[in-house]
Amino acid sequence: MVKKYNISVEATLEVIGGKWKCVILCHLTHGRKRTSDLKRIMPKITQKMLTQQLRELERDGIVNRISYNQVPPKVEYELSEYGWSLKPILDSLCAWGNIHIIKEYGDKSLMLEDNGLND
Repeated sequence: MVKKYNISVEATLEVIGGKWKCVILCHLTHGRKRTSDLKRIMPKITQKMLTQQLRELERDGIVNRISYNQVPPKVEYELSEYGWSLKPILDSLCAWGNIHIIKEYGDKSLMLEDNGLND
């Protein structure tokens, strides 16, 4: 069955919506990451949720999963070429978030370091 949308942003949110997907994608704009790297820089996400979100992003062609044939096993995630097309959207979300934080709190002192996304 073909899905019908009332407005195109519904299609975008179906792929990158939710609490964690944009956060994962923003971190991946800084390069490949192992699951353990993402878990470390996103301490509030559960391992189960992280795995689920990465699988969905991979299924939708937004991220590539790279498996290395070695012991112990090594897996990394990176943005696909299609995923990179989201970078302007992610940059805009980060910029708006900075403005919102300053508006609400007066400065960005309550923000944690997030690999340069605050600039």
